[in-house]
Amino acid sequence: MTTNFTHGGNVFAVARSLGVAPEEIVDFSASINPLGPAPGVREALADAFDRLVHYPDNDCTALREALAEGHGLSPEQIVVANGSTELIYLMPRLVEGKRALIVAPAFSEYERALELAGWEADFLYLRPREGFRISLGHLEEKLAQGCGLLFLANPGNPAGNVVRPEELEQVVDRAVAAGAFVVIDEAFIDFCEANSAKRLTVRTAGCIVLRSMTKFYALPGLRLGYAIASERVISRLAKLREPWSVNTLAQAAGCASLVDAAYRQATIRHAEEERGFLAGELRKIPGLVPYPTAANYLLVEITSGPRSGELRERLIGERLLIRSCGNFMGLDDRFMRLAVRKRVENERLVAALAGVYGTCG
Repeated sequence: MTTNFTHGGNVFAVARSLGVAPEEIVDFSASINPLGPAPGVREALADAFDRLVHYPDNDCTALREALAEGHGLSPEQIVVANGSTELIYLMPRLVEGKRALIVAPAFSEYERALELAGWEADFLYLRPREGFRISLGHLEEKLAQGCGLLFLANPGNPAGNVVRPEELEQVVDRAVAAGAFVVIDEAFIDFCEANSAKRLTVRTAGCIVLRSMTKFYALPGLRLGYAIASERVISRLAKLREPWSVNTLAQAAGCASLVDAAYRQATIRHAEEERGFLAGELRKIPGLVPYPTAANYLLVEITSGPRSGELRERLIGERLLIRSCGNFMGLDDRFMRLAVRKRVENERLVAALAGVYGTCG
């Protein structure tokens, strides 16, 4: 089965179809911090403008040092990239093999990166009714078939479930023993940092953590991500990157984002409050079942009424954009993913859903 490689966040196409400005679309399909970039980012971008006459720092030295300080690591254990997606596409080149295992449901770019590199993708499907928990026994059965790579998102996307550090260590141990290199995608881990596998990855050559700065720090238009691993793995990975893939403005924005502790605390507090509010309101609507999540989005199962594809088209008319999960491997259009946004926007979405599903909430 081939995945339909489409994503959320296509506000420009939707706005064009409606003949409105992109700013008029409330985007629940892409899970970006609704507070926007950190306050110091705008000034940092302006200050960096005159440096655009030079090539970017290919080593991203200042940003790597800032990241290393924030994580308590060495700069040599970090490589910066043009979003974590650039790193995903480098993974099949980092290790030997032709067959990979993807823990699903999952981000479609894992499969696409493998496909373009000539790899075969297999899937370990996690079940909603089991809380999307990984069965170590089932994992071992899949690994025994031979895998060069194992892709795992933590928190899961679109499920939002978290694999605890002690469980994740067991997964990595079994995968490495079976000859698989483990790629842990932590694009949304900033919302639950205590569950990061960064300490695990720096002490073994068998795994790597991929991180994004576009979700938590609201910088998707600049494209910025990084990887954490042992110095040996990072050295190999850095040699695979195309030169100057991280532009000067992205590096400046990244550094400015990291220094603002108050912004990070406000983001986590807002996500927790609004996540709880949105989940609670959705539970009042017959036919909608939100799943527990540690991220800034909710996976919602539709047990009756219009499915997510039809719902998406109906809500576009109200300038609300949701993410249908019909093209996620392991899910179908009985599921949708909703970003956690600001209260007034969340209330607007709840009212629209209540109208569709025949209740005042």
